[in-house]
Amino acid sequence: MTSVTDRIIAIIAEQALLDPAKISPDATIESLGLDSLALVETIFCIEEAFDIQVPFDANNPEASGFDLRSVASIARAVEGLVAQKAA
Repeated sequence: MTSVTDRIIAIIAEQALLDPAKISPDATIESLGLDSLALVETIFCIEEAFDIQVPFDANNPEASGFDLRSVASIARAVEGLVAQKAA
């Protein structure tokens, strides 16, 4: 079974046109070179892959409550949303 982090890495790699093997859990969105459009596309892909609604405001990402500091933080936030949906 693929972990949430592995799935997030695969999604980011596809959006950023990077080799997934070169993306670590501690990588930041900035270090991966994702611009705002790629970030929005990544969020859409995450929502589709996990069948969740990500609380993300593209106009004010910091206020959305969705932690985008690193790949690992995104994975933790997604795990939380998946758990909330299952409850």
